[in-house]
Amino acid sequence: MKKRVLLSAIAAASLLAASPFSFAADDTFKIGLILPMTGQQASTGKQIAAAAHLYMAQNGSTVAGKKIELIIKDDAATPDVTKRLAQELIVNDKVNVIGGFGVTPAALAAAPIATQSKTPMVVMAAATSIITQASPYIVRTSFTLPQAAVAMGDWAPKNGIKKVVTLVSDYGPGIDAEKFFKERLIFNGGQVVEALRVPLRSPDFAPFLQKVRDLKPDALFVFVPSGAGAAVMKQFLERGMDKAGIKLIGTGDVTDDDQLNDMGDGALGVVTSHHYSASHNSATNKKFVAAFEAANKGMRPNFMAVGGYDGMRVIYEALKATKGKGTGDDLLAAMKGQIFESPRGPMFIDAQTRDVVQNIYIRKVEKVGGKLYNTEFDTLKDVKDPGKAK
Repeated sequence: MKKRVLLSAIAAASLLAASPFSFAADDTFKIGLILPMTGQQASTGKQIAAAAHLYMAQNGSTVAGKKIELIIKDDAATPDVTKRLAQELIVNDKVNVIGGFGVTPAALAAAPIATQSKTPMVVMAAATSIITQASPYIVRTSFTLPQAAVAMGDWAPKNGIKKVVTLVSDYGPGIDAEKFFKERLIFNGGQVVEALRVPLRSPDFAPFLQKVRDLKPDALFVFVPSGAGAAVMKQFLERGMDKAGIKLIGTGDVTDDDQLNDMGDGALGVVTSHHYSASHNSATNKKFVAAFEAANKGMRPNFMAVGGYDGMRVIYEALKATKGKGTGDDLLAAMKGQIFESPRGPMFIDAQTRDVVQNIYIRKVEKVGGKLYNTEFDTLKDVKDPGKAK
C-alpha cells in the first residue's frame, strides 16, 4: 500500500514538474488568474479581473503568434482553495503563468506550486513584504505595505502628528504596516501610544474605535484590506472622532477609490500614503481611467485594478521578448527588470528582488467636480520595499 502511495506521489510530482513544457507545440498561451471574486475581498477580484480584460481589449489577444487565453478562478481569499486551484490550473489547464492573489495567505499558499512547476507567478494584489521571497518564480506588480507605511511615518510628525494609535487588520500586511509605520514615526520623534489589531475575518471595529477615542491621540493610523475602508470610515464618523480632534491617517486602502464616493463628505481631509490614485495627473492614467470606466459602468479603478493592468503588461512583454517560445524560466527572466510608465507613474521590476519599485504619493481626500478623490500633493520617488532594505 505504501509503495502504491509513493508511486502516485512521484507520478503527480512528475506531472506538475513537466507541465511548463507541455505548451511548446501549442499555439495558445494561457494565463490563470486566481482571485477572490466572492467573499469579503470580492472588490479586489472584480477590480483585477476588469483591468485584465481591459488590457486584453486594448492590446489584442494574440502575442508573438500565441493566442492568449485568460482563465479566472474564484478562491474567495481562502488559502486551501488557492493552492488547489493553482495545482489544477498548472496540471489540468496547463497554464503558462499564474497571477492575481488577493491576499497574502493565498499568495503564500500558491508559492510552492509555482516553484515546483517552474511557473511564473505574478502577484497583482497581495502586499506583505515577504511574498517575493516565498518563491524565486514570483514577480509583484502591486505594492508593499512597508512602502506606503514608511512614507506616512515620515509625513505625520512633520505635520503636527506626534501621538498616534495604530489600528490594523491582524495578518501579514497589517503587521507590516504597523511595524514600519511605528519604526519611522518613533525615528522622527513621534510615539505610538497603543497598537490595536482587528481580526481579519468578520471584523468589528466598534470596540477598538471606542478605545482610540478614550486614548485621545493626535491621529489614528489605519490599515485594512481593500474593501474594508468604508466600514472604518463610517464607524469613525459615527463616534464623532473627527469632531474630537482625532485625525484619520493611513495607507491608501482606507480611502479606496472603489468606495470613496460612498463614504460621504466625512472623508474630506483624510490623508493617506499610497502608490496609486484614480486622480493621478498623467496622460497615461487619464486614458486608463476613462477606458476602465467606459468598460465597467459604475466602477472607478482602484489600486488593485492598476496592479492587475500592469501585471498583464508584464506578462505580455515577457511573451514578446521570448518570441512566444519561452519556458517558465525564460519568461521569468524577461519579466525581471522591466521599466515602464504605468497609470500610477513610472515603475520597474527590480531584477534582484522581483519586487515593484515605484513612486509613493501623499494624498488628501478632496472634492473635485462634485466627486471625492485622493488628490496627490507630495511624491516620494522610486521607493523600494523597505522590508528588503535591511
